[in-house]
Amino acid sequence: MNNNNSVTDLFLAILAIMLIGVSFYQTWLGLQQIFGGSSLIISMVLSLLLLFLLWQLRSAKVNGTATAGLKGIYVFIASFCFIANFNALYTRFMRTDIFKTELRNINDKFSDLETNVESKLNYTVPDSKTRQAIGSELSLLKIQITDPKNSSIGPEARRIISRIEKMIGKKVTPLTPISQTPSGYQDLADRMEEQITGMVYNLTPEEKNLMAEINNSTLKWNKEIQNLLLRSGNDVDEMAQGQIDKSLSEYNKLGNKAHSILGEDKFKFESAHANTQEVGKIGFAFSHALNNFGMYQFVVLMGCILLDFGIMIIILLVPTAPNKGKGNGGSVFNQQRKGKTIIPN
Repeated sequence: MNNNNSVTDLFLAILAIMLIGVSFYQTWLGLQQIFGGSSLIISMVLSLLLLFLLWQLRSAKVNGTATAGLKGIYVFIASFCFIANFNALYTRFMRTDIFKTELRNINDKFSDLETNVESKLNYTVPDSKTRQAIGSELSLLKIQITDPKNSSIGPEARRIISRIEKMIGKKVTPLTPISQTPSGYQDLADRMEEQITGMVYNLTPEEKNLMAEINNSTLKWNKEIQNLLLRSGNDVDEMAQGQIDKSLSEYNKLGNKAHSILGEDKFKFESAHANTQEVGKIGFAFSHALNNFGMYQFVVLMGCILLDFGIMIIILLVPTAPNKGKGNGGSVFNQQRKGKTIIPN
């Protein structure tokens, strides 16, 4: 064989072993959800078949024989590896991002639930912007009342109350603390909030309890989810599913309760489910990539194509030097004649 072909074959063999070796490992991981412990053997068989077909393709290319059949078989087998590789790589590189996206969506669900339920209630103050302004002032009032430097209802708290009275159009009664302690001032802040909220909303006791539960849950999960999002990727991967399940369970409970209290005509609710329970499954990897296609998804896709199909493309594109004794890939027209020439009489 030509020396140039020998060097090329050695380089291609090393490259093929490296790429197919990585593909073997990723195929093993990607097929575990379907085949379990058998995925190792299946991945090994597929990888050996790919290496054998690559060797056959190279031989056919050097000898100038047809490669269409070999290419078709290679693409068919490599497609199985590609699917498994994409599942394994996508799950590994996008896992944290998938969990974070789901956690942010849950925050939005709680906020939307709070807004939707609130919009179905009866108000003493009909204008939504005014209600939002009252809510902001109420938050400032609670901070002022519980501030250790300005505990109870001092001059600044009274100014805030005065602004709230102008927006509500009613007089607010300043209350007194049950004790001169932090817990006493917190109780005072809560009672002032309850009084002002009752003046803004015209609610039944059930509706009032419902709104309090939704508001508290929204604040609680917003805080817990934000804290989790600030942690490391490993922590998010380990803890996210538990937080997702618990928060969605509470969200569905509150949504169903709102549906029961407000009625079908006023409020319709559909229970939410966590898509992240499907993380690691082949179907989820492809559907999530299609629905959220971007640069990261493109990079993973190109990486999988390189692993399984790149070496075949390289083998087909690399030119071959003719073997000695076989010109132009074995054509008889380029063979050199040896021995004596027989001249007919």
